[in-house]
Amino acid sequence: MASERQRRAAQRNVRKAIRAARSKKTIAHMPKRTRTALGKQGAAVARRKRTGGTTPKTRQELYEEAKRRNLPGRSKMGRDQLARALGER
Repeated sequence: MASERQRRAAQRNVRKAIRAARSKKTIAHMPKRTRTALGKQGAAVARRKRTGGTTPKTRQELYEEAKRRNLPGRSKMGRDQLARALGER
């Protein structure tokens, strides 16, 4: 069982951690280009969740489709690149 002094110290530490997280605003310190990309990525995820899209969601599924269509350079592409190349977005 924690003593009163330990509880107060824990609460103080939590408050300090919250203050530190707020003051850092780590996203705000990123380059504008990165912040924009993160926003677009988040919006795309939200859009997919809202619409419940039937398009393949994983890189593996997209890769299999690219393989079926014999898309060049598919092995070096990421999920977003594969989706764009296949016209799935």
